[in-house]
Amino acid sequence: MQPVYKRILLKLSGESLMGDNNFGLDPTVISRYAQEIKAIVDLGVEVAVVIGGGNIYRGMNESETGIERAHGDYMGMLATVINGMAMQAMLEKLDVYTRLQSAIKMEQVAEPYIRRRAIRHLEKGRVVIFGAGTGNPYFTTDTAGSLRAVEINADVILKGTRVNGIYTADPEKDPTATKFDTISYKECMDRNLRVMDMTAFTLCMENNIPIIVFDMNEKGNLTRVVMGEKVGTLVK
Repeated sequence: MQPVYKRILLKLSGESLMGDNNFGLDPTVISRYAQEIKAIVDLGVEVAVVIGGGNIYRGMNESETGIERAHGDYMGMLATVINGMAMQAMLEKLDVYTRLQSAIKMEQVAEPYIRRRAIRHLEKGRVVIFGAGTGNPYFTTDTAGSLRAVEINADVILKGTRVNGIYTADPEKDPTATKFDTISYKECMDRNLRVMDMTAFTLCMENNIPIIVFDMNEKGNLTRVVMGEKVGTLVK
């Protein structure tokens, strides 16, 4: 069997890299994610990755921190580069060729983001990790993921979370919440289901890029998704 998706963008939250810690990076989790990514690269899938920065720094309330929003957002962008470097290191330990591209220039650690170069890397079988969000404050890494997915002509956005799909309510708080197997963009918006922030979600909807929300922590799930198995929730 062949994978049903040729080119994917995998969106991971920074918080997922903490594991059971309250802050920072858990090498065990990053290693496990790297093995999951390697498994689909070995199937011939072209993989791009966007990771958040919430495990290191997230834009906080300006009144609480005294740090203005734009300044705080740039700090968050730098945090995503740290996470990208960690993922790059783990992938390369598994002999997976990678490139880290940053929307903020930092030549010593990452290539600048250049769309055509990113696509070329993907065509050559390299995993491309996009760091520093969009390079602009006031945009989340969800929006960065949606934007990069559109730019590289990804077949799908795979949003790896700690829940196994989209529910009518938060399943961790409401035991009566039921899971959707498939849902439309419009119904997500009508029900105010927070799949992504509105900017990111609208970008996917307008460019007709499907989103699959799935549990990244279950071993083998990423492979099952790219092979077309019914895992998580499909938004289309």
